[in-house]
Amino acid sequence: MISNLLVANRGEIACRVFRTCRELGIGTVAVHSDADAGALHARVADAAVRLPGDTPAETYLRGDLIVKAAVAAGADAVHPGYGFLSENAGFARAVLDAGLVWIGPPPGAIEAMASKTRAKELMGIAPLGDVTEADLPVLVKAAAGGGGRGMRIVRRLEDLDAELAAACAEAAGAFGDGEVFVEPYLENGRHVEVQVLADSHGTVWALGTRDCSLQRRHQKVVEEAPAPGLPAELERELYELAVRAARAVDYVGAGTVEFLVAGGRAHFLEMNTRLQVEHPVTEAVFGIDLVAEQIRVAEGHALPSDPPRARGHAVEARLYAEDPAREWAPQTGTLHRLAVPDGVRLDTGYTDGDTIGVHYDPMLAKVVAHAPTRAEAVRKLAGALERAAVHGPVTNRDLLVRSLRHEEFARARMDTGFYDRHLAALTEPARDPYAPLAAALADACGRSRFGGWRNVPSQPHVKRYLMAGEEHEARYRHTRAGLAADEDGVRVVHVDACRVVLEVDGVRRGFEVARHGDQVHVGGTVLTALPRFPDPAAERAPGSLLAPMPGTVVRLADGLSEGAAVQAGQPLLWLEAMKMEHKITAPVTGALTALHAVPGRRVEVGALLAVVEETVVQAPQEDQ
Repeated sequence: MISNLLVANRGEIACRVFRTCRELGIGTVAVHSDADAGALHARVADAAVRLPGDTPAETYLRGDLIVKAAVAAGADAVHPGYGFLSENAGFARAVLDAGLVWIGPPPGAIEAMASKTRAKELMGIAPLGDVTEADLPVLVKAAAGGGGRGMRIVRRLEDLDAELAAACAEAAGAFGDGEVFVEPYLENGRHVEVQVLADSHGTVWALGTRDCSLQRRHQKVVEEAPAPGLPAELERELYELAVRAARAVDYVGAGTVEFLVAGGRAHFLEMNTRLQVEHPVTEAVFGIDLVAEQIRVAEGHALPSDPPRARGHAVEARLYAEDPAREWAPQTGTLHRLAVPDGVRLDTGYTDGDTIGVHYDPMLAKVVAHAPTRAEAVRKLAGALERAAVHGPVTNRDLLVRSLRHEEFARARMDTGFYDRHLAALTEPARDPYAPLAAALADACGRSRFGGWRNVPSQPHVKRYLMAGEEHEARYRHTRAGLAADEDGVRVVHVDACRVVLEVDGVRRGFEVARHGDQVHVGGTVLTALPRFPDPAAERAPGSLLAPMPGTVVRLADGLSEGAAVQAGQPLLWLEAMKMEHKITAPVTGALTALHAVPGRRVEVGALLAVVEETVVQAPQEDQ
């Protein structure tokens, strides 16, 4: 029996495994990088061990140090979570060689399936060799790992070499393995997967399907179980292929077999020999704890011959600290508040006041809703996200709500090209016309000790806010009765520092208000309080390219130097942040008058990278 378990991972998945361990009475051990010394997973474990490393991103790839930490802390088992070393057969062997229990499949099964090229060969599928024009578009893909890292779509043959090199570098940094391969890219297919669970006694369960078609950068955003609208015959084929893949490698434990469904056919993608990020939707539908089952299987227990019955529908949304309207740029800073309404599941590695750094994936949390029908589960999740308090950096929360309520998703007509088609409409800024007034009233109430009422009529008080990129003014007055809106048809019913109730043309609306520095959250609307007297020195020259996030300059465009002519949208340089590369492009057509970015140099958010002076094209003069 396992008594003390180390999780060789961080963040949300470490916290999630620890939760099951506590329920089973198993002790917990965390490992952490220096950057994660104060992280939630390191705080909630019974014991925590620091892992030294050259960089925070590489720390969790040091299997030798993790095994030493497990032995030193008295752990008798290791759970790898997902990502990092979870599909590394060498690490699994090192754990077993140290006399510890490995909560995962046998190393041989990992070796057979962890490399996507070998997995395809095992399933009778050969990757592309020499790519020709007839093969386009193609997908460059990392042989190890997942999560969209080391993945590139190539539509022009002349781009292939550069994309292969970039994918190789990204895969090596994320997984310690730079092997990549090329396969045909199927446009607008559905990403469907099957959860499998196998024991060491020959039983293999196929625990239903999941649809993970809503993706950005080849990384899943919304997942659900079961995959809606699949013909019964295709569903049976998916189950059979998944079980066949597991049996082919004598699989033991939890794993996922992934497919692309297009034209009514299933195309094998890969087998992930680990727990998936989206496993909670399967848990909700089947009423089981997959982590608990992993532990029981690792202890040698046999599964019942038949899996439990599926009930209802579950949908999961991944909440990311990122700005979808700015090419999904990751965001950093303090997470002041994270809370969701009762009735949904929240899996997270953060708590109020934690800092979102630059070294790891920007996922803040997973929010999961379960209901008797798909429509009810989708509505429940969208409502919970809309009412959630998410205070801090920009997130994809509004995008998630709109995606769940989109007609295409509601009718289960989505595919992997959903955001390619709809992102612009889904990221239209939301503007609540009364949010600035509510913010101003709450601020006035919180700051005023004596009410501010004047016997002599005067001009209204004015506060300015930035909302969805536009400046808005809020006007109010101090009266004998208290604060009043300087706007016809609006009556202030209640105001305190945290809540404002307005009556607009006879309809009452309540606004929850929270302020963190110059950032004000009014319900789901985020405002930036503007200073009364702006600082002229803060102005930047037109055409200034500022770092959208903290990161490291990876490389510059070939031949880029000061004085070069550039076109609007032309890639100038690449930043690495949160384990992914982010392209920085020219804002206008003109000349590069300054270049401050240097490969290898770390920059903070707002740092000046370059300046592009726009070329002014004069209209031809008419003959006089």
